[in-house]
Amino acid sequence: MNKIYLLLFAVVMTVLSCDTIKEAESSVNNVLNGGNSGNSGGGLTNDEVISGLKSALEVGIKNATNLTSQLDGFNKNLEIRVPWPEDAQDARQKLIDLGMKSQVEKFEETLNRAAEEASKGAVDIFVKAITSMTISDAMGILKGNDNAATEYLKKTTTDALKEKFRPIVQSAIDKVELTKYWNPLMTAYNKTTMLSGKPKINPDLKEFVTDKAITGLFKMVEKEEKKIRKDPIARVNDILKKVFGSLDK
Repeated sequence: MNKIYLLLFAVVMTVLSCDTIKEAESSVNNVLNGGNSGNSGGGLTNDEVISGLKSALEVGIKNATNLTSQLDGFNKNLEIRVPWPEDAQDARQKLIDLGMKSQVEKFEETLNRAAEEASKGAVDIFVKAITSMTISDAMGILKGNDNAATEYLKKTTTDALKEKFRPIVQSAIDKVELTKYWNPLMTAYNKTTMLSGKPKINPDLKEFVTDKAITGLFKMVEKEEKKIRKDPIARVNDILKKVFGSLDK
C-alpha cells in the first residue's frame, strides 16, 4: 500500500512540475515505466530507434566504402564515376582533337583512382559525423522515405565531412600522381587559348575530387540504406533486425 501511495505522489509531483499537458503526459509515462527512455511505438524505445538508425548508417558507410575503395570502385561504376571537370569540357574536346585522347583517358582514370584511394580513409570520418540524433529526427527518418537516413546524414554532416576529407583527397592525389597527367594537358590546351582568346583553365582538382568522392559515397550509402529497409538479409545485427523489422509489420 505504501508503494502505491509513493507512486501516486510521484505522479502528482511530476505533473505539477510540468509546463504543458504534453510534457506532463510524457513525464507520467516515464515515471510509470520506471524511468525508461520513452517508447516510440511498436514496442521500440526511443534509444533503440536512434541506435538502430545510427547502426544502419554505420553499416551503410562501411559497405559503401568497402566497394568504392576497391580498384575500379569508382572508375567502373557509372553511377559514381568521377568525370572530366565540368568547367574544362571545352578543353577535353580540344585536347582529343589535338591527338591526346589517350592522355585524356589516363587522366580520367587517375581522377577515379584518387577517389578510390581517398575512400579508404572515409569510414572513420563518416562514422564520427553521426554524433547527434534527436528522437524527433529518428522517428522522422524511420518512417520517412527509403533514403531518409542518408538525406539526414547529408544535411547534417556534408560541410564538416568536406573539411576533414580534403587532406585525405590531397594525399590520394599525391599518391596517384594526378597532377603528372593533368599539368601537361592543361599546358597544351592553354597554349591554344593564346590564339583563340579563350580564358586559360586551371580547376581546383582537390575540391573537385572531394566533391565528387563525397557525392559518390553518399549515393552508395543510400543504396545500402534501401537494402536494409527492404531486405531482412541486409539487417546484419540484432538492433537493425528489431528496428527495421518493426516496419515490416
